[in-house]
Amino acid sequence: MQHLLNLLAAIALLVWGIQIVRTGILNVFGANLRQLIALGVRTRLMAVLSGVGVTAVVQSSTATSLIVSSFVGQGMIGLPAALTVMRGAELGSAIMTVVFSLDLSWLSPLCIFSGVVLYVARKDTKVGRIGRVLIGLGLMLLALRLISEATLVLTQSEVVRTLLLALTSDVTLEIITGALLAIISYSSLATVLLVSALAGSGGIPGDVALGLVIGANLGSGMLAVLTTLKSQVQVRQVPLGNLLFRVLGVALCIPLVGPWLQFVAPLIPGSGAQVVLFHLTFNLLVAVAGVGITDRVAAMVEKLMPIDVASSTSKRPHHLDNTALATPSLAISCAAREALHLADVVETMLGGLKAVWEDNDAELARELRALDDQVDDLYSAIKYYMAKISRSELDEREGQRWTEVISFTINMEQVGDLIERVLLEVEDKKIKKGRHFSSAGLQELNDMHARLMSNLRLAMSVFLSGNVRDAHRLLEEKARFRDLELAYAATHLDRLSDGKLKSIETSSLHIDLISELKRINSLLCSLAYPVLEAAGAIEPRQRDPGQ
Repeated sequence: MQHLLNLLAAIALLVWGIQIVRTGILNVFGANLRQLIALGVRTRLMAVLSGVGVTAVVQSSTATSLIVSSFVGQGMIGLPAALTVMRGAELGSAIMTVVFSLDLSWLSPLCIFSGVVLYVARKDTKVGRIGRVLIGLGLMLLALRLISEATLVLTQSEVVRTLLLALTSDVTLEIITGALLAIISYSSLATVLLVSALAGSGGIPGDVALGLVIGANLGSGMLAVLTTLKSQVQVRQVPLGNLLFRVLGVALCIPLVGPWLQFVAPLIPGSGAQVVLFHLTFNLLVAVAGVGITDRVAAMVEKLMPIDVASSTSKRPHHLDNTALATPSLAISCAAREALHLADVVETMLGGLKAVWEDNDAELARELRALDDQVDDLYSAIKYYMAKISRSELDEREGQRWTEVISFTINMEQVGDLIERVLLEVEDKKIKKGRHFSSAGLQELNDMHARLMSNLRLAMSVFLSGNVRDAHRLLEEKARFRDLELAYAATHLDRLSDGKLKSIETSSLHIDLISELKRINSLLCSLAYPVLEAAGAIEPRQRDPGQ
């Protein structure tokens, strides 16, 4: 029993070490990995190589699959390119399996010692996070040595030998067992290394080990599918396509088990090495065979899982992908895209406001007010999504972008509330009483509305691009709009003194609308401050706290 517990603890330590390395790498180099993938999809060869490179660093093809799936969900890359990247990702995972199967036990204490020193000394910096990655690598190497020692003892037990021999009866059972191990451990890398250790110590026969390896590869594909079950269709397409390739690999490699054991295995010293090289061969075959049929598989996936056209107008968030939370920079990008989606809804509300006060359209007013509920829902969703991103793991630029997204979202939600209030005032004071603005008064409101629409689009552009010149332009609009408010208030008083009936009937509403439109404009223009402060173009103390 003690030896069994030692084995289970060593396996758990291996899985935990892989998890530490994966999350640490994503936190430190997440933005660079995104850029590598984005640049690597220009050609198929580059896409494969970028997949190999990212997975070799992250230590997980599943993590790469989730990153690439998020890119497809955001419309950054197409499905065929994403599936090509995944061919390289699976190959990269197999290459790392070969590396870790080597005797690197001497490296374990060095990694753990140096990692702890870096982590303790610079805990909240990038250096400290790199130290955390080194600790994870050291734990992985230590776990592999412990697994080898524990399996060597266990395989001397007759009971254990009897249980392991039960797997030899059915290749289907071996594949299912390997798949379950990969899913439970959240890593095909850990599963193949475990199987390699078991085979190397004589715990399982060679054919059983190869069956488990085939199953681990299938389980790796199933794992990404299970992880993205609740994501949008575009995100789920990549894991499904990758799973189809894994099924193709299973079909290709099951007949190769016999020839491998007969002709190739005798040339490779050590049963453990035979296992990891078979795993590498499996993924190399799938990569070579799969690249040429990527477009066909992508078309098949799109037929099996078509994108719902209605989803583009859905009230639900479009871009808040929970699978991206493991990569903070990617998660912030998802939130920024959703914030722009929220701003699009606000733009629809603001754009329809003019038709309401021009035509006394009560039905349109009710429809636009209903959109504020959608704005509130999106605001809440973005806020809770952003709260899941650990700010301690963000670098300075990511932390600044996190703040910009939150500020933009809050301002847009407040703009939506103000528009709803304006619509209620127009309904109560104008539409229900059948009143109309004077032609001059209506022209003034329409002029302010046109400038407000222009400023909303400029604010969205500043948020998206961070352009300092546009931010200065937006800030200048604050003063211009204030002057416009004073000028139109004065001309309205002139019309009242002339005794114009329409101006008298709508006087209170007219003044209120001018004031509310100015408040909306102030919220929009305040979005220039984070960009200007970050660029050093304005001192934080110059910001008007009342706006």
